[in-house]
Amino acid sequence: MNQPPKILVVDDQPINVQLLKRMLERENMLVSTALSGQECLDKVKAELPDVILLDVMMPGMDGIEVCQRLKQSEESKSIPVIIISARSSKEGRLAGLESGAVDYITKPIDLDETLARIRTQLRFLEIHRQNIELQDRLAESRRVATVGAITRGLAHNLNNLLGVTVGYVDLINTFYQNPETVKKNVGKLETAMMRIVDMVKKISYVAVDSQLPLSQISLHRLLENSVERFRQENQINGEVRINSPEDEFFNTNAEVMENAISKVLINAWESYGDDHTGPRKITLTGSMEDGKEGKRLVRITVDDQGKGIDPSIRDSIFEPFTSSKQTVGTGLGLTVARHSLRNLSGQLILEDRPGGGTRAILTHEC
Repeated sequence: MNQPPKILVVDDQPINVQLLKRMLERENMLVSTALSGQECLDKVKAELPDVILLDVMMPGMDGIEVCQRLKQSEESKSIPVIIISARSSKEGRLAGLESGAVDYITKPIDLDETLARIRTQLRFLEIHRQNIELQDRLAESRRVATVGAITRGLAHNLNNLLGVTVGYVDLINTFYQNPETVKKNVGKLETAMMRIVDMVKKISYVAVDSQLPLSQISLHRLLENSVERFRQENQINGEVRINSPEDEFFNTNAEVMENAISKVLINAWESYGDDHTGPRKITLTGSMEDGKEGKRLVRITVDDQGKGIDPSIRDSIFEPFTSSKQTVGTGLGLTVARHSLRNLSGQLILEDRPGGGTRAILTHEC
């Protein structure tokens, strides 16, 4: 570790505290002390030590209760606690470990053994910190890789679309005296240009790196807005059935959530295939559940009865420009939707729907 480790020694007997303090300071550790359970909690809140040596038998609040309180706190639950007790029975050890302690030492303590156990916990702590740093670097690498892959794909697809637009302009110039031909080619040119605009807009959602502003919104209203956005952006009048409570509110970024849901809806619509002639049934369901650590979990599902997930792209369906369609410029929607949700600490997964089709599950903890 770059800085000397911080150890908190807790015991109601000053002589025991001083003995451990001198031993640990000789090993270049920073040592603070507490003579009661409440003083321990106060010291932890103020200093956040790396390891806590905690005596069990103390007046008032004993070590077991102190350890339980430490593990209930978000700030201190990850701090390793080593219980020190005169009780060597199996029941005593179990009580200490069940309270959340990582180790248990019986009195009279062996100083060398105690030091070895502290160093073991410090090594575990360093490994844990390195893993967190590695995960952060990996997440950043994935973000950069995603943006890089999208940039390369955009260059390729934009070149193709620009070639298409140039072709339509040439046709317009060639047949400018034929109004019907001009009108048809202008329509195709407009479609190609809108695809270019849509592709450029999508990259802005993936490139977002700052914290998004949040505001309160009705879950039902969010789903209605998402469906309307899906219809307007894709010029689709298809019916989407919405199931959600009308009295649930939560904090989110409505723009990002609507965009993500809209992208999943168009994926559900296209899953029926161009040769489908009947109604394209899509059901949008929203609910709120109890999440972790007192938070609320928003769960939104999009069910379709289309052709299901293409086996050839199942493992790469969230990668940029992965699509079962061969149309130029497709394959970014799900990439954008998942990345947008991750910017809100959410997630998007796709799975086979019971009875056929696909089920998309969007979650957002708030």
